[in-house]
Amino acid sequence: MDLAAPIEEVKGIGPKTADILNKAGIFMLRDLVYHLPRDYENFQQAQNIAELKPGKVTVKARVEEISTRRIRRITLTEATLRDKSGAIKAIWFNQPYRSKQFDENKEYYFTGTMELKYGHYQIQGPSAVQADEYDAPTADKIQPIYPARGSIKSPDFKKFMHALENQIALIPDMIPTYPGRADALLNVHFPETIAEAKSGREYLAVEELFSLLLAAKLNREENQKLKTSPIKTDMAKFKQFVEKLPFKLTNAQRLATWEIIQDMDSETPMNRLLQGDVGSGKTMVAALSAFAAKNAGFQTALMAPTEVLATQHAESLGKLFEGKLNVALLTGSTKHKAELKKHIKNGEVDLVIGTHALITDDTEFKNLGLAIIDEQHRFGVAQRQKLLAKARTMPHLLSMTATPIPRSLQLTIFGDLAVSVLDELPAGRQPITTKIVAPVSIANMWGKVEEELAKKHQVYYICKKIDDKGTSELKSVKAEVEKIARRFKNYNVAYLHGKMKPAEKDEIMTLFAKGEIDILVSTTVVEVGVNVPNATVMVIADADQYGLSQLHQLRGRVGRGDAASYCYLINSNDEAPTRRLREIERSTDGFYLAEVDLKLRGPGEIYGSLQHGALDLRIASITDTKLVHKADQLVKEWLKQKRDVLEYKELAAAVKKYQRLTTLN
Repeated sequence: MDLAAPIEEVKGIGPKTADILNKAGIFMLRDLVYHLPRDYENFQQAQNIAELKPGKVTVKARVEEISTRRIRRITLTEATLRDKSGAIKAIWFNQPYRSKQFDENKEYYFTGTMELKYGHYQIQGPSAVQADEYDAPTADKIQPIYPARGSIKSPDFKKFMHALENQIALIPDMIPTYPGRADALLNVHFPETIAEAKSGREYLAVEELFSLLLAAKLNREENQKLKTSPIKTDMAKFKQFVEKLPFKLTNAQRLATWEIIQDMDSETPMNRLLQGDVGSGKTMVAALSAFAAKNAGFQTALMAPTEVLATQHAESLGKLFEGKLNVALLTGSTKHKAELKKHIKNGEVDLVIGTHALITDDTEFKNLGLAIIDEQHRFGVAQRQKLLAKARTMPHLLSMTATPIPRSLQLTIFGDLAVSVLDELPAGRQPITTKIVAPVSIANMWGKVEEELAKKHQVYYICKKIDDKGTSELKSVKAEVEKIARRFKNYNVAYLHGKMKPAEKDEIMTLFAKGEIDILVSTTVVEVGVNVPNATVMVIADADQYGLSQLHQLRGRVGRGDAASYCYLINSNDEAPTRRLREIERSTDGFYLAEVDLKLRGPGEIYGSLQHGALDLRIASITDTKLVHKADQLVKEWLKQKRDVLEYKELAAAVKKYQRLTTLN
């Protein structure tokens, strides 16, 4: 089977269908056979309705009653399913065709999620298969369910796979040292048991992880071949500066700084990731690194994602280094840019802090030795490489992130990086009291907000949406800002969201940082932002709609001063809080919460746009340490045999997808 052949070669795929699949990223036969089922239905395990328990269920029943009605902008279809043991309601949203789908004289297999809603059990959005079709002797016993792509639904993909079954059996292994790919694909698409499907998927997951891990290890080998100018730290000056700091470094800061200093004292360019929880002091570690570079005769560039954040860094580090380093701010709105760039080019500026203005063609450095990227996941690979290209030789690179990355991810996505972790908070930080708030008890929360405002403190109020367009009933910035302004008439209320112009956003954040705005109603654009020590309250509406890591990042906007701070998580309904909300209410440990979030949601949604670009793992889960270990062992064996990946065309392409995103050069 030629996996590179176009999908039009498959029976049943004409130009119109091919166009729909192409738009979904399915062009070749490889894309099609790796479009795996998202789940399976095993109708042999159907239960009587009277025996059902909450969770995924399958019943064999007739449709007794069915009706469709409109509720606001949603179409709701309700049916009563009945078997010999009893009846239960089934509900579909925006699927009005269901009302005409069923013959009351025939039985169907329904598979969906059984939940308790409004005091009654019901099956949410079940799939439906006519029972006599399944019960026929020629029918497959395990039914794969494929993710739909446009108007191409699961039954269509089943037909395509059946047309390809004989060819799939002939697919060669992608990894010569790991046989069994054809059998794995057959087991996934045509399983006779659920265990068989699981086994096939595990094989394909290891195959995918192999590509990622091999790319990371090859990158490390390539990066170690690069040469740069060592930055040798003047330890006498360095220790003297640290001893005179107005605060004491945490042990984690000391260790991270020492690791960076040692990395820079090498002809191999440093490629280190500094990760620390919100408020852990990453900027101070970066500042000490810049101090070491200056005393060795090198310039440092620190690139931040927003002008407000860059300005704050420049102000705080300018005071810290007064008389010791020349610090300059370079952003799009910097006045006299041409003159400043001349000073940078002449080497008169030791530390340049800026935004994308640092990577414009006319920004030149005399002797750039250290590049620091703050909130590195906000920058693309091309932007990072433009900054590195500003040096005469490859500079040392320090990337920083406030998103705690679990150890399991460090071994894979960041396998080519050295990692330093700041897992302590500086002395004097006040703990943040976190509480879940049900809509019925929101009045008590507003009372606490009023108390904090009376103390001249400031408040964040976070909404999921910008306005009330669409069918969602979630709170929106534009609606809530009006309500809050009416409630708190004596206070200055403003709003912020991602569709505002950059200059408008910067102006609002600057005013909030100065204390001229009391309550800021915003979307999650404040998730990573400036330091506002006077902000003591974070209110998150519809908090159950967010992931743990994002909730933790938002909470980290408060608790930055010496006053007690509060985070209120408003549930979108009066039902029991989700596990995410319960976990964040009881823990302020970002690394623990990141591990929990990884298990609950998987890495793609959380870490999909970190420094390495889209992770795009379609099969594997990085939380499965058993499979990660197996893939890692296969990679070690591969490297031991000194095989050339370029000799294996398909594998080389898979490895390159990850490798090009992680290499320094």
